Amino acid sequence: MEKNAYMKLIEEISLNAWPSHKIELYDGWLIRFSHNYTYRTNSVEQVGSSLIPAEEKIAYCERVYTNFHTPVNFKINPLLEPEFDRMLDARGYKIRHTTEVMTMPIENLAPYPQLSAEYEYYGRNSGLPSFIEYPGNVIVQLRDRITDEWISSLFRLNGTTNPTLRRIVPSMFKAIPKETIAAFIEIDGRPVASGLGILDRGHVGLYAIYVDASCRRKHFARAICSAVLSEAQKKGAANAYLQVTTENEPAKSLYRSLGFEYFYTYWFRSLDMEHTHHTFYRKE
Repeated sequence: MEKNAYMKLIEEISLNAWPSHKIELYDGWLIRFSHNYTYRTNSVEQVGSSLIPAEEKIAYCERVYTNFHTPVNFKINPLLEPEFDRMLDARGYKIRHTTEVMTMPIENLAPYPQLSAEYEYYGRNSGLPSFIEYPGNVIVQLRDRITDEWISSLFRLNGTTNPTLRRIVPSMFKAIPKETIAAFIEIDGRPVASGLGILDRGHVGLYAIYVDASCRRKHFARAICSAVLSEAQKKGAANAYLQVTTENEPAKSLYRSLGFEYFYTYWFRSLDMEHTHHTFYRKE
C-alpha cells in the first residue's frame, strides 16, 4: 500500500481505537473532549474535506474549548498541508506531545519465549488463553473484553485519581467498537502491569502499556506485548501499530527489539487559555 494511504488507514483505525467522551463533527473536523484525559481525546482532528475557511474554523474551535475550560489542541500529522501548521504557529500555538507511530508485520515479531498457556480459567469461548507463562515466573493474564477490574488496575498503574476521569474513562474504554485483548500481570493479587490490544481490519494496536515503577526491568512489558501480539495474530491480525512519545527512549528500544519500525511522527499544536496553563495529560 502506498505510504500516504497506509498512513491514512493507521490514523483511521487509531481514531476508532480511542473514543472520546464527547465528539462534535464540524465541516470535516472532529472536535474531541474528554476532560483532559489524553491529548488525543481532547483535540481537533481533520478527517474530511472542508468548505469553511480555516481561520474561521480555528476561531470556532477556540470558542468551543474555552467553554470546556481546557486548552485548544490540534492534532498535526504528515497528511495535512504544512500551511495549516504554520498558521497555528503564527497564532501562538506551541508544539506539544510529539509522538512517533511504529508499525510491524506481525510475522516479524521477535516475541518473549512462551513457556506454557492455560485455557480453562474463565470459561469463555474467545479462544484466548487465560494465562500465559514466560521466563522468570512472569504470568500474563488475558481477557477477551475490558472489565471493570482491568480499568481499576489501569487507574492504579497510571495514577488516575480525578473523580471525573474515574467516572467517564470507563465508558470511553467500553465504547471501543472493536474486538479487544486486555492483558495484565499481578503479584500477590496486586496489578503491576497492563496492556490492551485493539483489532481492526487486519491490524492490532497496542495501547495502555504500563508497568509499576517497582517492577521495571523484569520484562513485564515485553511479556504483555508478546502475549497481545501473538494472540492477535491467531485472530487474523497481520500487522501491528503503536504510538509512543518521542522522548520515551526505553519504550522505543523495547518496541524495536520486538520488531517494530518507525513509520511517521505526529504532534499537537496547543493554545493554553489563561486559566489552563497547568493542565495535565496522560501519555497514552
